[in-house]
Amino acid sequence: MSERPRHRRRKSLGQHWLVDKRILIRIDAAADFDDDDTVIEIGPGTGLLTERFASRANKLIGVEIDRALAEGLSERFDTQPQVTILNEDVLSTMPNDLLKSGGGKTPYVVAGNLPYNVGTAIIGHFLQGRPRPRWLVVTLQAEVAESMCTKAGKMSYLGIRTGLYSSPRVLFYVPARAFRPPPKVRSAVVRIDVRDQPLVPEDKCQRFIEFAQAGFAAPRKRIRNSLAIGLRIPTGEAEDLLTAAAIDTTIRPAEISLADWVALFEAVEAKRPE
Repeated sequence: MSERPRHRRRKSLGQHWLVDKRILIRIDAAADFDDDDTVIEIGPGTGLLTERFASRANKLIGVEIDRALAEGLSERFDTQPQVTILNEDVLSTMPNDLLKSGGGKTPYVVAGNLPYNVGTAIIGHFLQGRPRPRWLVVTLQAEVAESMCTKAGKMSYLGIRTGLYSSPRVLFYVPARAFRPPPKVRSAVVRIDVRDQPLVPEDKCQRFIEFAQAGFAAPRKRIRNSLAIGLRIPTGEAEDLLTAAAIDTTIRPAEISLADWVALFEAVEAKRPE
């Protein structure tokens, strides 16, 4: 049975509430947190998924930017001491502060139906923040989810940035009719398992992200040209870097694997002045 939220939607927040019971059950099952985990739910909205998490979590922190929704949720879960609702903008609050404010601790995990307009920013916020979660199970626009989870041949800048810290995969797709109001796009639930350590040293992660972005400066061109444009270096110098990393200079950025992007970055770093 579906349930229509009574709260008036705020379009500026990209609110589409998931109401399909079957999908809620599947997300709940995918969020296989342990007894020791603090669960941070992003955008609990009308609380349908929150109810399921609260029934088995020892500590659940719901982070809701909409004040009216947050107040309603606080009243609704007032008798459940394991649940804390924070009226916060998750992008303006570091993960450690969320845990402190909500009375949680590490290890922790993240779940929720993310607003389409800031979904990737929220994921990046947790992957690049401190401490990092064990995993995230989140709903995104399907096109974005697929871009995040691509492999060599269809690699994307978003896939590289996410893959630096984690191993993401699409679990299943969600039709628009599962939401109220229905969005104009299809959605997907993604599982993002966070690595114990990123693929490059911590102090070089931001440089790697900027390097990958530069490498996709002209994604339709061959990698030697795209890299030269992004790094603002001569094509010959870009070819030398690719050769040092044993990468074909004639393929396009999307055809390069994540491991080879790391090798290419290391070749660039080796030429960096001490």
